[in-house]
Amino acid sequence: MTNEATSSRQKPSSTKPLEITEKVRVLCLHGYRQNGESFKSKLGSFRKHVNKYTEFVFIDAPHKAKPMEEGAEPQADQLSWWFNKDDGSFKGTNKNGPAFGFQESLKLVEETWKTQGPFQGLLGFSQGACFVGLICGLAKKKLTSIKPEFAIMSSGFLSGSLVHKSAYEESVIIPTLHIYGLSDEIIPKEMSQELANHFKNVEVLEHNGGHYFPATSQQKQTYINFFQDRLQEYLENLELQQTSNAAFVEEQPQNSEDVSDSLEESD
Repeated sequence: MTNEATSSRQKPSSTKPLEITEKVRVLCLHGYRQNGESFKSKLGSFRKHVNKYTEFVFIDAPHKAKPMEEGAEPQADQLSWWFNKDDGSFKGTNKNGPAFGFQESLKLVEETWKTQGPFQGLLGFSQGACFVGLICGLAKKKLTSIKPEFAIMSSGFLSGSLVHKSAYEESVIIPTLHIYGLSDEIIPKEMSQELANHFKNVEVLEHNGGHYFPATSQQKQTYINFFQDRLQEYLENLELQQTSNAAFVEEQPQNSEDVSDSLEESD
């Protein structure tokens, strides 16, 4: 696992609302034939744009991708979250196929979410974005322990695997940012648009390029605005939780003698 930042968390300041003392934490899922380290490298410019607001954690998928050349050995740095073709490979446009290895990957992400958290959001590219969409759908139906508060999907698509169809039965209401290229020949824009239609609180970022995660000055402000909003929501929820906890403590009896006295008086 590659951790983008290891700074300790601080309590949000109520007297300096403009001071950023927290970051939202985002778990990142790479694409097919990528790995956590290569994905982190590809998102270098993007991470710089929003580093003030966000901490990113990158992990590796548990499966090696099938070699592109017949008879070749699988490459240790070319990974996959699952396989949707009978020959043990993956293609985003494949329909009605299997989902070999998916449960192992879901368990890995669930364990990471639990042991390396807390996390607030998910981010994925291509197959990783498809995975993020599936997790959001499963979370909506309470079929996973992962509970994302927001998600970012770049070059995403709906899974065509038969066992995944039920994950899309309910629309998802968490805030999402959907990014896709108008010239993407691997995952056509229509597939990413179809995924976006599965969500209700949607922001869409189109770019003129192909199958990649864009991070030029044209997209910078969109990213900043999105993560500013997510951080603000997170801090507001944190403050509400702290206020609620404080009120709960105040309502409790001061000590065991108080409890005993109150019981005796009621007899």
